[in-house]
Amino acid sequence: MRILFALLGGLALLLGLIGVFLPVMPTTPFVLLAAFFFSKSSPRIHAWLVNHPWCGPLIQDWQTHKGVRAHIRRRALWMMAISFCFSMYVIPLWQVRVGLGLVFLLVVIWFLRLPVIDGPSKVVLK
Repeated sequence: MRILFALLGGLALLLGLIGVFLPVMPTTPFVLLAAFFFSKSSPRIHAWLVNHPWCGPLIQDWQTHKGVRAHIRRRALWMMAISFCFSMYVIPLWQVRVGLGLVFLLVVIWFLRLPVIDGPSKVVLK
């Protein structure tokens, strides 16, 4: 099971790294997912991720408070809105557009219910 979690953690971290360069690909959820998988498979890699200057504060905020910083929340909401609107624009089927709209609405409701953490953060990921 540890090997499976390590592979999934590596895949999630790779997807998060790709998300740094692609504006429509999220980074934060994949980094958090990688931290979860590495916590189950490799304490050494998990510790490296938690202490990493870019990923660490984000992971620590999530593990400690189960929330996000206000500026990260704003950025994530804008990126989600842009991505969903673009997808709805290019998809010709109205049924898929309605489905995308419902998924967007549910994700936004869930995201807005997360606690907002006060104070400055050194997180630079999107």
